[in-house]
Amino acid sequence: MRTTLSMLFVLFATAAAAQDAQTAPETSALPEAPKQSCTNPDALGVARTVEIDTTGGPGFGMEHYKAYYFLQPKEVVITFDDGPQVRTTKAILDALDEQCTKAIFFSLGKMALGLPEIIRDVAHRGHTVGTHTWSHQDLRKKSDQEAKDEIEKGISGVRRAVGGPIAPFFRYPYLRDSQATLAHLASRNIAMFSADVDSFDFKRQTAEKLVENIMKKLEKNGKGILLMHDIQPHTAKAMPALLAALKTGGYKVVQMKAKDDLKTLAEYDKMIEKDVKGLPASGSERPLSSVVRTVP
Repeated sequence: MRTTLSMLFVLFATAAAAQDAQTAPETSALPEAPKQSCTNPDALGVARTVEIDTTGGPGFGMEHYKAYYFLQPKEVVITFDDGPQVRTTKAILDALDEQCTKAIFFSLGKMALGLPEIIRDVAHRGHTVGTHTWSHQDLRKKSDQEAKDEIEKGISGVRRAVGGPIAPFFRYPYLRDSQATLAHLASRNIAMFSADVDSFDFKRQTAEKLVENIMKKLEKNGKGILLMHDIQPHTAKAMPALLAALKTGGYKVVQMKAKDDLKTLAEYDKMIEKDVKGLPASGSERPLSSVVRTVP
């Protein structure tokens, strides 16, 4: 479903993240950002939060999974794939903060390990963190074992990078599932996500045109899970206008959280060690405040 150009962009972004990881300081977990009340009286906000019991691997998003369609008219779930990335993810986070609203970020394992400080910022700002495989492979073109490895390495990578709990939420690259991987996710109690409104923001377009296209699709659909990518510069640029358009259009944001955290598998935790580049395992690092202290 995605173009070759999109895939090249993802590969480029992944390589850039890995390069950044080579030069980034290998520190302990970032301090948690303080919880802040919303100071914007006209903010889009979060209309309601739903807790998902992921037992058995339920699916969400009418493009592929129609069993659990819980959204009411004018409700939207904002989601992003493929990140994190240096400038774009932060710009998107700042726009979401300005409107006091939340999203789901489906992160790639390689990207998260390359930029752990950014994916930790995503989590610390109160967004839901899910996974999107290790390196954005089309799982239908892989053997069952290769596909499982992509899924599980992605989980181990994102969990290690976040340094804390992540949600058992998964989205397939290119939205292409398979019977074997669906069965595996179900056995791991991981919910899978498709979409209701695909922004196609991987295509070259202006930020203004992107907002226009998304709103047209959303108005036609009436509600839905919105799919975007936090590695795309025009998506980051469009975010303030898109959130304002949602507010003006009377749409309400629903945040999805999981009832239980996603546990990694030990064999895959070991498998990614060569890519960790000194990032301590969760629970083994000292708090930053106990390592670095400003003195008189």
